[in-house]
Amino acid sequence: MLSVLIVLTKKLHGSATMDLSHGIQKFHTTPTPRVGGLPIVIGLSVAWLTSTTEIKHILTPILIAGLPAFLFGLAEDITKRVGVLARLLATMASGLLAWWLTDYSLSRVDVWGIDWLLKYTLISVVFTSFAVGGVANAINIIDGFNGLASTMATLAFAGFTVIAWSVGDVTLASVSIILAACVWGFFWVNWPFGKLFLGDGGSYFVGFALAWVAVLLIERNPSVSPFAALLVCIHPVSEVLLSIFRRKLKKMNPGDPDRLHFHSIVKQRYIRRWFGNLSFELRNSITGVLVGFMTLTAILVASFVNQNSLLSLLAVLALAMGYVAIYARMIRFQWCSPILFLITQPQKSLKS
Repeated sequence: MLSVLIVLTKKLHGSATMDLSHGIQKFHTTPTPRVGGLPIVIGLSVAWLTSTTEIKHILTPILIAGLPAFLFGLAEDITKRVGVLARLLATMASGLLAWWLTDYSLSRVDVWGIDWLLKYTLISVVFTSFAVGGVANAINIIDGFNGLASTMATLAFAGFTVIAWSVGDVTLASVSIILAACVWGFFWVNWPFGKLFLGDGGSYFVGFALAWVAVLLIERNPSVSPFAALLVCIHPVSEVLLSIFRRKLKKMNPGDPDRLHFHSIVKQRYIRRWFGNLSFELRNSITGVLVGFMTLTAILVASFVNQNSLLSLLAVLALAMGYVAIYARMIRFQWCSPILFLITQPQKSLKS
């Protein structure tokens, strides 16, 4: 309802909230409000008001600690003047604030040596802050088409719900499904016609919340492998790592935009050809849900292997390499080893 209200009142606030249709990563054709994070945060606040004490105990830090990520992103949505570094630091600050409010930070990743280092509070907190900031920015990176980020995030929250429920953490499962519901409500205004965009404020807040639920799942439930939590988020994590690698090859700043993201190439290589009779906006929306639903595979696998670190790690590696293999296929028009692609990837392939 809040998302619909923003769309209906866009003439009143459009001068500040509209996303223009020009720019290297812009695929929409008409100015559109990009403050979809507002209804998600307000909706979550309403959910907080009606929740039990146990649920409030988890939701309160999420709402408070998520403010730096949300507000810096919202400032960029409105002013278009907040730099990438400032927004990255804001998302990391949200992770730091969440630790300060809850005393939770990653104490294990099931990797020998690193787990020993994470016994030291300072290292654990810095590592957690960096991880939270990384996931938040990864959600922002995949937010390229109608329904993409919201589909992925909703499914990921649902996946965490299933895992938390299976190990008896009913409270965290409830929090996760509430977050899924808030994002899903926004989805139906964003998809398929793109009447409202998530914006930086929305993507950073949703990304922070997703990362923090993952941290809580690991720390509250010793039987759950950290690799299982990573597996649920493997799509955006793979995309951000591949984007950094690609831009380094092209001698670009990692924060610079381009049109070589996985979802961008899916649309150019396949959706445009398969659905050429549909409008530009509908092709964007088909791409969004098609790529967003890739997370479903990760969730299904994670639901079975979440208490086995070795199987979870193998699943992470398999899906990450599969992601690179499909990307390589789209770039080179032929199948090749994902490892070979990463080692020998010529810059001319990226420019074609």
